[in-house]
Amino acid sequence: MSTGTGVILWFTGLPSAGKSTLAHAVGAIVQATRAVEILDGDEVRTHLSKGLGFSRADRDTNVLRIGFVARLLARHGVFVITAAISPYAAARAEVRREAVAQGVSFIEVFVHAGIETVVARDVKGLYRRALAGEIPSFTGISDPYEPPVDPEIVVHTDRESVDESVGTIVRALVARGLLPPAAIG
Repeated sequence: MSTGTGVILWFTGLPSAGKSTLAHAVGAIVQATRAVEILDGDEVRTHLSKGLGFSRADRDTNVLRIGFVARLLARHGVFVITAAISPYAAARAEVRREAVAQGVSFIEVFVHAGIETVVARDVKGLYRRALAGEIPSFTGISDPYEPPVDPEIVVHTDRESVDESVGTIVRALVARGLLPPAAIG
């Protein structure tokens, strides 16, 4: 496997939009050609950001920590895929700025799904609880989500299948020279 220059593929979107599903599906394709690591927001909160709450400052700290680990890996040639809500544009911009300053490609993927779709997909019942006022500061309900203004890739998981969204992402990565043409299945 070739290592080459590292890449950060940053999935952002509302809870239950499909970030983790897409990250793992794209990761399976990437691993055929190079080293890949997936930093899932839920796992990072458990292992790296335990103790952080859901204030804006804590959410930004979590995103910046994910960005730091992603850069460390990417500097060593790893293709890093993150799947984190990362609700605030300023924190995402800071992660991008630091990655680019270190020569790491940063590709933002906006996983777009309407509120009706994410509420319907929520197997944990968090949206229901947030809508009932039981969970304060829930992204997309009582706390803002700032959608990317100019992401490199946008997928609409409320009207595309997983395979269609993965295809859009992989084609965009091939077009940017970050994956070989053979990655398009």
